[in-house]
Amino acid sequence: MATEPSPGQEGVAKAPRVLVVDDEYGPRESIAYTLAASFSVETAERAAEALKKIRDQNYHVVVLDIRMPEMDGIKALEELRKIDPYVSVIILTGYGMLATAQQAMVGGANQYMRKPPDVVELIDAVRHQAEAAQLRRQHAKMTSDAIALNYALKKEIEANQPQIWQARASVELVHDLNNPLTVVIGYSALMVEEARKLAEADPRLGKRMADYALIVEKAAEYCHHLSENWRQASKKVAEFALTDVVAIAEEVRQVIFFGSPAVQITGVREAWIRGARYELMRIFQNLLKNSLEAGAARVVVDFSMKADSVVVTVSDDGPGMDEERVHRALHGGFTSKEAGTGLGLSICRHLTGSHGGTFTLESRLGAGTTARITFPAVARA
Repeated sequence: MATEPSPGQEGVAKAPRVLVVDDEYGPRESIAYTLAASFSVETAERAAEALKKIRDQNYHVVVLDIRMPEMDGIKALEELRKIDPYVSVIILTGYGMLATAQQAMVGGANQYMRKPPDVVELIDAVRHQAEAAQLRRQHAKMTSDAIALNYALKKEIEANQPQIWQARASVELVHDLNNPLTVVIGYSALMVEEARKLAEADPRLGKRMADYALIVEKAAEYCHHLSENWRQASKKVAEFALTDVVAIAEEVRQVIFFGSPAVQITGVREAWIRGARYELMRIFQNLLKNSLEAGAARVVVDFSMKADSVVVTVSDDGPGMDEERVHRALHGGFTSKEAGTGLGLSICRHLTGSHGGTFTLESRLGAGTTARITFPAVARA
């Protein structure tokens, strides 16, 4: 069954797609009818049928009953995530199955609700989760585009083998501009989509537009600095000022990595040094990007104070490297990623040194990687 929204609602073409999966006819059709006014709804009575539909087309939200014959919701969720890691999944759980619902959250569900769900809460939940799925898909596309650009850059490096510092600096510039430029493009597209919806005068959409605009502004500002820094490279050095490196790391997490929950910032809440804001951003951008692209599911950026130093450790649970790869990575030109340039860690080491700091890297195969940076601390006036 497929249920399209009524005329005058969000519009058939643009309505978020929702799949309701429940073996019981009554609850399944009741939920579908409830959502049909605002969403493009389809139904499935078995998990196998739902998985086939998900293979054939993208949905924004799957509303999935946890108790079904042949394949229950937990197993269906596991198989679903292999097909589509971005779709939002709302688990419906009956009385007394809270522990199972929590298990589903660990397995990749985005939300769970009691069955039968409250109508208003259900509609709000599906709307919220549809928006979240759209953002995840947009982010995935931007990441894919970034990988393609990096791959092209790597091929260019291999073809030309730059030998003088100007050529290398150009490559580094393109390397570091790639992420924030992708953010600018992606969020601009999101802003256009949201602007169309603002005709409905929804205050929440207005706030999101303002949030997106702020992120675009920060990313664009970062790009401008990088390009200006290159233009003036032979004329002056970066200007240093009293800077909170904890705030810098948090800004990179929010602006460049979309506030990713995989990145956690711990330790002291403030750590002041004398430094160049955007050069420090480049350090954190490269370290976090390396960890996440290497396959780390969790990256912890910890700040501590020791004597007259600010100590920053960036630890991940990725695959790690052997001693030879660590040495080669620190000196540039080595990467284990098909689309990598091998510049990230050497950029970090160079920029740390220009701030009077030290940069070390520890890694073991199968045990993750830890970068440790120390900066001279400065007391805040």
